[in-house]
Amino acid sequence: MGRQGWRSGAPRWRLTALLGVAAVTLALVVTLLNSPPGRSPGTEGTSRDGGKAHGTPAAPRDADRPEVGWGFTHTQYSADEGSDAATERVGKLLAARPLPQNQAIMGWGADNPEPVRGRYDFGALDRRIDLVRRSGATPVITLCCSPDWMKGGRSGAGNTDWSRQALETAPRPDHYADFAALAATVAERYPDVTHFMVWNEFKGFWNEVEQRWDYEGYTRLYNLVHQALKKVNPKIMVGGPYLVMDSLDPRDPNASATFKGPWGAMDQRVVDAFDYWNTHKAGADFVVVDGSSYTNDDELLPDEFGATAKLTAVSEWVRRRTRDLPLWWAEYYVEPAGAGGHRTGWTEAHRVAVQAAGLIALADGGTGSAFYWNPEPAKGTTCPGCLWTPTDGPDGGRQLPLYGLISRFDAAFGSGSAFVHVPVAADDVPGVRVLATARTVLVVNTLDRPITARIDGRRFGMPAYGVKWLTRPSG
Repeated sequence: MGRQGWRSGAPRWRLTALLGVAAVTLALVVTLLNSPPGRSPGTEGTSRDGGKAHGTPAAPRDADRPEVGWGFTHTQYSADEGSDAATERVGKLLAARPLPQNQAIMGWGADNPEPVRGRYDFGALDRRIDLVRRSGATPVITLCCSPDWMKGGRSGAGNTDWSRQALETAPRPDHYADFAALAATVAERYPDVTHFMVWNEFKGFWNEVEQRWDYEGYTRLYNLVHQALKKVNPKIMVGGPYLVMDSLDPRDPNASATFKGPWGAMDQRVVDAFDYWNTHKAGADFVVVDGSSYTNDDELLPDEFGATAKLTAVSEWVRRRTRDLPLWWAEYYVEPAGAGGHRTGWTEAHRVAVQAAGLIALADGGTGSAFYWNPEPAKGTTCPGCLWTPTDGPDGGRQLPLYGLISRFDAAFGSGSAFVHVPVAADDVPGVRVLATARTVLVVNTLDRPITARIDGRRFGMPAYGVKWLTRPSG
């Protein structure tokens, strides 16, 4: 949801300037009465919805596990709004095979949660969490971004600055505790949410003087949020640092001299930031990163399939650094954006094959949970790289191939999967990617031509960029 996230087409922040009246109305309906921890109660802290908890929470799948599986993130537009027929269609799709779903507290479909200190507007966030609940999925919340008054802006329901620059500004250090208190209020409102990611891609945490990440500031914020969430419920699971694992051309002066491969070299500034957080964090139930297989210059080294080896290398590096803490990728990208930020350069078959290779690479590196960024636009009939078609019209909300890939991957290779080796023979063995458990085999043809393969004792043909699932005999 940051530098890579902005490349995906439709803006990922909520354009509430178009919804000003509705936002104010929602604020009047859903503001909370009770002051969050650490604040003095007053008239602005009053609630009109009768309490802190929202709705009727259920016990979601994997609520007590630090790994939740393979799911997706809701962005600016999703199936909580639109045509009744389209949103119902998506609802049935999600309920048929619930996937873990992530939502930010501000931006990307959610309004400013605390436009005035102690006065809340959770209407849009309530809708998103309710959508996840109806599907029976595990809800995940990203604690980003922060209200304007915490970062030097104006206070008030109609004063939120939704520009990219404003949204990507971090809270001021003297408001870190206020942000932690907001995080605690969110946790109290949604008691069934037990997985929280702290902040997003170090947004606003850049040290201009030293030209490096402000990892000290981020870690102070993270530790305060971690403490506040654990006070709400010790069983809440908290993860960070949600740092973009940028890679560079090896000739770049910021390239790591030791952490590199055919896919490029890691940015040493990222390595330093990660190591500082890892050393000074108050605790973590899982570790979160994000990033792309391609370099900062959108280079796919040596090609789009070979570049996915970076996802394996980074995953293995993180797990060694964190003593095998459960690893999440909050976002992962394998297809650079083209003109206008849209990903339209590949056919859908090509896209699905590279995505499948990326998922295999993540699993090979020890990743247990990952979230696909669903770039749904406001309207239209097609949507390259989306999970379903836009929900603005009655014919929308129809499943697209990537949803089938991710939902089946989660079903076959969910948390705790034990991977096994299977024999592979093909016209071009390096052109085939395979992931297998005792029950399921996923095969990907990375070539732009048909091949014949013999996998796990079975011989079959595959089209160009084909993706095939095999069920292994029991016993």
